[in-house]
Amino acid sequence: MAETAPLPPNESLHQAGGGQPGAEDRTIKEIKPSTLQHLEQIYAAHASPADKRWHKDSIIEFLHHSQADKVTDHSSAHIAARDELDFAGFLQYMTSSAADVLAPPPETQDMSWPLASYFISSSHNTYLTGNQLNSDSDADAYRNVLLRGCRCVEIDVWDGDDSDVESSSSSDSSEDEGAKEIKALRKASRTEKLASKLPGSLASRLEKMSLGKKITGKGATEAEAAVEKKVEGDPAAGMAGTAPLKKSPSPKAVAVEPRVLHGYTLTKEVPFREVCHAIRECAFVASDMPLIVSLEVHCSHQQQEAMVRIINEVWAGLLLPQPDDEAKFLPAPGDLRRKILVKVKYVPPEHHVSSTDEESADRLPPDAKADPNSKSTTQQKVKKASKIIQALSALGVYTRGVSFKSLSQPEAKMPTHIFSLSEGGVAEVHENEAARLFEHNREYLMRTYPSGMRIGSSNLDPLAFWRKGIQIVALNWQKWDEGMMLNEGMFAGTGGYVLKPEGYRGRKPIVVDGEDGKEKVAPVPAAETILYQNLDLSITVLAAQNMPLPEDDDKESGFKPYVKVELHTQPPHEEHLLVTRTHSNLTGKASTRAKEGEYKARTKTQRGVNPDFNSETLAVAEGIPGVVSELSFVRFLIKDDEIGRDDLAAWACVRLDRLRSGYRFVHLLDREGRESAGVILVKVDKKLT
Repeated sequence: MAETAPLPPNESLHQAGGGQPGAEDRTIKEIKPSTLQHLEQIYAAHASPADKRWHKDSIIEFLHHSQADKVTDHSSAHIAARDELDFAGFLQYMTSSAADVLAPPPETQDMSWPLASYFISSSHNTYLTGNQLNSDSDADAYRNVLLRGCRCVEIDVWDGDDSDVESSSSSDSSEDEGAKEIKALRKASRTEKLASKLPGSLASRLEKMSLGKKITGKGATEAEAAVEKKVEGDPAAGMAGTAPLKKSPSPKAVAVEPRVLHGYTLTKEVPFREVCHAIRECAFVASDMPLIVSLEVHCSHQQQEAMVRIINEVWAGLLLPQPDDEAKFLPAPGDLRRKILVKVKYVPPEHHVSSTDEESADRLPPDAKADPNSKSTTQQKVKKASKIIQALSALGVYTRGVSFKSLSQPEAKMPTHIFSLSEGGVAEVHENEAARLFEHNREYLMRTYPSGMRIGSSNLDPLAFWRKGIQIVALNWQKWDEGMMLNEGMFAGTGGYVLKPEGYRGRKPIVVDGEDGKEKVAPVPAAETILYQNLDLSITVLAAQNMPLPEDDDKESGFKPYVKVELHTQPPHEEHLLVTRTHSNLTGKASTRAKEGEYKARTKTQRGVNPDFNSETLAVAEGIPGVVSELSFVRFLIKDDEIGRDDLAAWACVRLDRLRSGYRFVHLLDREGRESAGVILVKVDKKLT
């Protein structure tokens, strides 16, 4: 699926993602004839033969047996209280949010558990607007994801340089043109050098993509020769802006500040200060739940000091104060509302980096630790990354980044630590220590992110990582694919935090009276039993209306839609913990019998944007064991039946525990996750035992 540039802030409020408050107006404005006839049949089937109306007993029977609703539910109470209901009243009910297939989240969500007991809606490389190699970095990308409900963003920070500072004076126009030409030629040369360093398999994959034509095109030698010729043949061009015969005003001194970009790629940059302002502006518009800002720091000490100044200045009033004592438990998100939590590498207060301390032990390979004079040690010193200064590290109060070595390292018991592992790293730990990984994630924070080989910004399957208890599963929000759809299904309307199911949570600290009469905090053990259920699921598709068209398709007459329904679930937890994989299968795909997408069904193809699907019943799942409803999802995909690839037109994703039974309307999002007027009338038969 295509990458999408971030929408303007005013439009981002109407784009899905994961965590955005539910739309207040979920009513359907009009009913098309293809849908109306089915509603008439439903009403007639429950009406009194005498006067063709619904009386009290018919209303209660419909709500209880057909809709599986309680008459005390806020959504259905207004018709449950009536003595009779005519067809107009029935239409009013069916077109209201009461008939939405997606049940609302609890009005008051429990935000009293420690942070590690929640799944958190998260973004990867938030600054990028497209692919991972040469797309733009943009502060609007942060505004976009925050307004869509994201609660964890990432910033890769690098040293700024003099070219980032705009001078108050301008050079001669011809010299500017010469400088621009040389800059363009050097950029072309840099592109070719990057391509030359790519692995052969990756380069061949790139050449088949439009992106690859920009990266792996020929001409590096010509570009470099052109630069050399330009500079040697015209010395003035090599010193653009410094002509000796023309006196110009001295530029105004401006401090060089850090910048944000994807390192060692051709992605465009954006000032760190500008990103911080964008975050402050939109951090708590869609949700007041705490925002985690994950910093990947590649800066010198001097630029890190600039980072600290900018953070304290721009985020003043939103940062956490330094605690008096070391935390024994993670705080609850409900106690951190409207606060920014900085995730940055942890440096102990007593740790000092001298000029000769070129490399800390945690960055050295095991053999180098044993022999500090080894060749590999010397190479590591040469490649040493910048250390984190104490002032920057201190900003990480409850989210202290620690380099992962093993689940038994001393920091793994520090309540405020957080490990960050790639999807491949998680797969490797899961293969060797699945149960221990799960137990760690009941008590402590962990973050995972897509593999660096996902150059097109595709996403991992977040469900596989949520099942391991990982709280922060970072996704590429600019890429609409299955991963982002599942993220929307998990977090829709929640404010970006979802309490884990029972059995996935850790201890909960409570305040009790001690023997000395003083209050103290004591942990209460959480339930370790996971609720498994057997699932039967069938969905009858009656009709649809106002369906969006696929990309680059503007003819309704040529649209041939069908509805595909998928159940995304995982194997029972014990089987998940015992799973083993071969060496050739280390890409994260576990060898389980319940692979995602295994349970799916589709309707016959119809025509037009208001199709009648003739009440076709899809048996999606029958007798599936070991289902955890809070970690299972139903996807509705509207596709165009074409020769070759069937283009996506619209979709919806609903978490199984929020999937309402009975006659419901599925509200559709378009291919870019934006709200649409499209709906599908379905009948959901869901049985969990």
